[in-house]
Amino acid sequence: MDDRKGEVGMNEIHEVDTYGFVRLVDAMGDDMSVVKAARVSYGNESKGEKEDQKLIQYLMNHNHGTPFEHIVFTFHIKCPIFVARQWFRHRIGSFNEISGRYTELCTEFHIPEMFRENKTANHQASIAGDFSEDDVASMRTEWDYALDIVESTYHSLLEKGVAREQARAILPLGTYTEFYWTVNLRSLFNFLSLRTADDAQEEMRDYANVVKEISKEWAEWCFEAFESQP
Repeated sequence: MDDRKGEVGMNEIHEVDTYGFVRLVDAMGDDMSVVKAARVSYGNESKGEKEDQKLIQYLMNHNHGTPFEHIVFTFHIKCPIFVARQWFRHRIGSFNEISGRYTELCTEFHIPEMFRENKTANHQASIAGDFSEDDVASMRTEWDYALDIVESTYHSLLEKGVAREQARAILPLGTYTEFYWTVNLRSLFNFLSLRTADDAQEEMRDYANVVKEISKEWAEWCFEAFESQP
C-alpha cells in the first residue's frame, strides 16, 4: 500500500442519519495498484507521478475497466432495509447481513425529516411535498403510532416465545439493518454513478455520497478521473 494512504479513515464511524452509518473496515490497493495492473503487460510499473496520473485518466476515458478492479474496499453499513434492498441490487460485490433469525433485531426505525411526494414527470423520483403544517403533524402522528404498535408487538411476540424468524416478519422496511459489503473500485464507480445521481432516492444518495467521500481518500487520481467524466 502507498505510504501516502496509511490508515486513512479506517474504522471511523461516518454517521449518515439518526441511526445509520458507514464504516470502512478494510481496503486493499491504491492509485498505484491500478497503474501497476495496467502496465504489467509491458513489464513496467511507475513512469513517474505525472505519467501515472495520465495513464489512469486514459484508462477511465477509454473505458478500460479491469485495472480498477485491483482496488478493493470492505464497508460496514447500517441503514434502513429499504436502502439496503436498493444496495443489494448491485450484484458485483459480496454482502453479509445481520440475521433476524439468529438475533433479536434492534427496533430502530427510519423517521423522515420531511415528507415528499411523487414527481409527476418521473414516477421513480420524488420532490418536497406541498403539505400544510397540519398535514405534516397528522402524518407524523400516524407514522409514530404505527411504529409504536410494531415495536411493542415484536417484543411481545418474542417474550411469548415466538421464534425470531417469524416475529421479524412484522417489522417495516424502515427498520435498520447492518451488513458488510466488499466491492472493487470498478464496481464501486458503477454504484456511485447510479446512486449519487440526482434522480436516486434521497436516502440512498446520502449513503452513497458518504461512501464516495471515504473511498476517494484511498484513490485520489482514480476519483479525479471518474469525476471528470461527462
